[in-house]
Amino acid sequence: MSARDTDGIAPEETGSTALGAEPARQRPSRALAVAGVLVVVVLGALVRFLEQTVPELAEGSSFERVASSIEFPVYAIALGLLGNLVLSRTGLRDRISGGFRTEFFIKTGLVLLGASINLTVLATAAGPAIVQGVLLITAVFSFSWWLGGKLGLDEKLRALLSAAVSICGVSAAIAAAGAVQAKREQLAYAASLVIVFALPSIFLLPWLAGLFGLSDAVAGAWIGGNIDTTAAVAASGAIVGEDALQIATIVKTTQNALIGFVAVALTAYFALRVERRPGSARPSIGDFWQRFPKFVLGFVAASVIGTLWVKFADDGKADISTINDLRTWFLIFAFVSIGLEFSARGLREAGWRPIVVFGSATVVNIVVALGLATVLFGNFELPSQG
Repeated sequence: MSARDTDGIAPEETGSTALGAEPARQRPSRALAVAGVLVVVVLGALVRFLEQTVPELAEGSSFERVASSIEFPVYAIALGLLGNLVLSRTGLRDRISGGFRTEFFIKTGLVLLGASINLTVLATAAGPAIVQGVLLITAVFSFSWWLGGKLGLDEKLRALLSAAVSICGVSAAIAAAGAVQAKREQLAYAASLVIVFALPSIFLLPWLAGLFGLSDAVAGAWIGGNIDTTAAVAASGAIVGEDALQIATIVKTTQNALIGFVAVALTAYFALRVERRPGSARPSIGDFWQRFPKFVLGFVAASVIGTLWVKFADDGKADISTINDLRTWFLIFAFVSIGLEFSARGLREAGWRPIVVFGSATVVNIVVALGLATVLFGNFELPSQG
């Protein structure tokens, strides 16, 4: 399916490229593509340096909590945008852009993410978290989708925002982008909104939990169901306490595990409803398979393998930790590439409406998640560690 088929406008007319579509530009030489990859790697290494060094430098200062909560997507997108500006001014960006392998980095990172999703834990120890995850995702996604439709958002951006705010932020937006073949600047916009809303939530929700007198279990479930990135959930849960952190992590992990189901649903909806022209034949199984984000299958397979590996391998947890570190590298490269390829044209056209949709859905998420956490975790107690 071509980019014109999926978007109505070819990438060369908009200055953007759909994920999964080949950019409409002359194929660069291998040397220039290698130069592009080197730019991504160098900027990625700088991101990792900042991620590890800034919290250490800020330790003991008033900036300590903020520094420790800033995640690698913030540094990666910022450095990618800075690199975009410098390379554009020097006329090099388009020449080496063949090395900005955004889609490859994203899909590889998400497949590796699956290895850390332990299905056994979710199935045996997180019953309330599963119920909360399903109900919360359904309610918040439906509200965001409805409001985005009322405000006339582009269907693809609407899907990205709804997935991001209801499931698990950036990872869900990436999966949704693959399912609906969204443009890269739409993904960058959704990722930026996730980061902007997640950072203040790290400190706001623990403060509100104390103000409301919530138990650690309820506070953890509320935090895990609200904050849209896993690292930010961990930072916020740790502020409340160790028990809250454990519950928050389980709830967030449960929502992460539901990415694949949402990707399948979005693929079917866009193939059968949004992009099907009046009078045309219904898409065949082959058409559906062609646009289905196949990395989701890798995500599920990695989850199964990771679960079995941790259970039966002697040093399984250490191996998964190594995989998680590798996943972080690939996602860093992905966000750097997004920044390098970013085009502001589509965002200027979107205007204020996506911010209203994301902000309103965040408020709904806070309210609904608090109700669900209170009902499902009000009498919940973690098993003794002794």
